[in-house]
Amino acid sequence: MTRSISVLGRLGVFPVMRLSLPGRRLLAYLALKRQPMPRGVAAAQLWPDMPDDAARANLRRALWHVPAGWICALGDELGLDATCDLATAHGVAARALAGDSVALGDIALLSNDILPGWYEEWAVAEQDAFHLLRVQALEAICRSMLAAGQLALAIQAGAAAIAADPLRESAAEALIDAHLAQRNRYDAVRCFRSLAERLDRELGVEPDPALAERVVGLGRGGC
Repeated sequence: MTRSISVLGRLGVFPVMRLSLPGRRLLAYLALKRQPMPRGVAAAQLWPDMPDDAARANLRRALWHVPAGWICALGDELGLDATCDLATAHGVAARALAGDSVALGDIALLSNDILPGWYEEWAVAEQDAFHLLRVQALEAICRSMLAAGQLALAIQAGAAAIAADPLRESAAEALIDAHLAQRNRYDAVRCFRSLAERLDRELGVEPDPALAERVVGLGRGGC
């Protein structure tokens, strides 16, 4: 039976099953780590405020709540025995940053953060690292698809990058270039003006003068 877990967006498992909170946390933890973890490390990170013995006892109870086949024990280590969308997304990001071609589904895969609303330390560190990776990858896809003349994909990727990081000027510049390549001056100007408004509102700064100079004179655009 194929088992899979999704941690991009809301937590999901297939086949669908009911999981206790400890079981959900343990599966999510192993999915985010993407490699087998020593039991002691897993227990300490999942229950950081508890003494060692109590944390390990909680880990044993969590394991009992996860159906057989989802977690494999390798000596003292625990690993996830299921496919995971996060691992796939890391592969897509690596290919994108290397300049390889991607598909629309790859852009969609990079359009979600890890488990929004989960604020535990072990989750936050992975969330921050993946967020930066996916924004960089989406921007790289925008530029590589623009260079390849695949403008629709370039615009999809650029828009996803800005949705992820609305203050990222380099992503806005890439999207503006894609709009201009399609001769959509209105969209290019609108993108620039939206960026300028966000930068002024959030940081009290203006867009890079070189980018502003490129957009000046393209025409009037609303937001």
